[in-house]
Amino acid sequence: MAKCNHCGKATTFGHSRSFSQRATNRKFKPNLQKVSVLEKGRLVKKTLCAKCIKTLGKSLA
Repeated sequence: MAKCNHCGKATTFGHSRSFSQRATNRKFKPNLQKVSVLEKGRLVKKTLCAKCIKTLGKSLA
């Protein structure tokens, strides 16, 4: 369920690099939040990333 309902942003993988440049696996998790959104005149609960929440707020203003 760790996925944005609007843009599909999900967990990605990469490497942590120590001072000696040793690569260890790590996760990059999106900033997901549960939000109530007006959709076709109804309140709908969605899981959105912070960027999508920000752009939806801009479109309303």
